[in-house]
Amino acid sequence: MSEWQEAGPGQTALPYPYYIDIVTKRYFDGVDNKAMDQVLDCFTEDAILTEVTSNTVHNGKAAIRAMFTKLFADFSDIWHGNFVHTADPASNSVCSQFTVLITPHGGDELRYENCNRFYLKGDKFHRVYVYMSGDNLLKEGDA
Repeated sequence: MSEWQEAGPGQTALPYPYYIDIVTKRYFDGVDNKAMDQVLDCFTEDAILTEVTSNTVHNGKAAIRAMFTKLFADFSDIWHGNFVHTADPASNSVCSQFTVLITPHGGDELRYENCNRFYLKGDKFHRVYVYMSGDNLLKEGDA
């Protein structure tokens, strides 16, 4: 495979259930349980996570770690559910719509209806695009 492209030629299709598993049982389970190693294990070293609605870009695993460190510190409870997935093994990608219930320390629970697009390189996330229904919660952290 030459230079990697989102949904570009040369992608290796994974079994359909793999896409659902990495998104729900590995990634979002790790986020909800604040399990940093579990979350980061889903990403390539040079992954890029973009919160599209505010154009906030986290470039590389260290920046993604810093973002999650801040998220985990800022919120006491995080829950993702009500998933609707569309996986496309031919492009090695998956789109997930879901509900987020998240509670800031000392604040009231917030509800978001979000959509993420995950592009994998091999069996890990290489590009992730997050579309949030409210204010950006994925702010830059201290790397």
